[in-house]
Parts: sequence; C-alpha cells; structure tokens
Amino acid sequence: MSTLVKKKQSLKRVVKRQSLKELVLYNDDVNTFEHVITTLIKVCHHTPIQAEQSAMLVHYKGKCTVKTDELMVVKPMCLDLLDAGLSAKIH
Repeated sequence: MSTLVKKKQSLKRVVKRQSLKELVLYNDDVNTFEHVITTLIKVCHHTPIQAEQSAMLVHYKGKCTVKTDELMVVKPMCLDLLDAGLSAKIH
C-alpha cells in the first residue's frame, strides 16, 4: 500500500471521529431511577444493565455520555430525552 493511500485512510478516520457527537445526560432531582432507566432503554436502545449503569453515573457524577454517534442519530434521541423530562445536551 502506498504512503498516499495510507495518509488518505488515516485522514478519513480523523474526519469520521471529529464528526461524532456525544449525547450527554445530566442529573436532576426530579426524575426517578426507574424513569431514567426506562427512557434510556426506549430512546437510546440501551440494555437494562447499560441503562442502570448510566443512571448511576449520572446520579453520582452529575452527567454521563449515553450515546456517541453522528449528529443526525443523536439529535432525535436528545429531543426524545428532553420530551421525557430528562436533562440532555449534545456536545
């Protein structure tokens, strides 16, 4: 493989990584663990264990990245989390 091909492939990987966005869920004093877990399973397609771990991280650390993907994937998820009464932002 030529050096030019390797550089192009490397550049594509860097551009792909830079285009990924993080959906971050923030802690609040309103929602129950059950609601947060159920919502993460429904909206972000988490497994029950993954949703529970994310809920615990949000509770104890104040925030947790619940999804990393392209903007067109995480934006509707963020809106659904907000509609469910959770605090979320895209970074």
